[in-house]
Amino acid sequence: MFKIAVISASIRKGRNSHRVALYFEKFLTEKKQVQTEIIDLKSLDFPIFEERFKFLENPDEKVSKFVDSIKNADGIIIVTPEYNGGYPASLKNITDLLLEEWYRKPIAFATVSAGAFGGSQVITSLQFSFWKMKAWTVPGVFAVPNVEKAFDSEGVPADQEATDKRAGKFLDELFWCMEAGKKMK
Repeated sequence: MFKIAVISASIRKGRNSHRVALYFEKFLTEKKQVQTEIIDLKSLDFPIFEERFKFLENPDEKVSKFVDSIKNADGIIIVTPEYNGGYPASLKNITDLLLEEWYRKPIAFATVSAGAFGGSQVITSLQFSFWKMKAWTVPGVFAVPNVEKAFDSEGVPADQEATDKRAGKFLDELFWCMEAGKKMK
């Protein structure tokens, strides 16, 4: 059974991207029957990046738990809003914390925005950062425009059938990468 970590990147008050993380947690558990864990950066309240994890003398327990979650995940979905064409500082903070742990890890991106473009501009910076760390970024993106209309606060989509169909195709790409990764080890 695969284990997928869903990173909810926004720590902002009134965040809407977390709705999509909740949706994926439920969808993966119920429809794909995989073990799923939400890594909610808002609840983790990480310290500001000062050094890579492997060089920290006394890492905080929540930081160590986060690292274990990434290491043990077969794949990762990062749910992030787009802020001025980039991703939030909270996500950059945890991205730089690790290096080897991202290596060849299949990572899929779900991007959201309050507007019509669904976070399409954040993909470039995400792809570049994870490419530099040699992560395996999944080619498909789950973009969510007008997120506050597309999902309610509990992660229930306004159009369940269409959303599930799109999510299934998106996740097929992630699952293919995870399967291929297992075969190559």
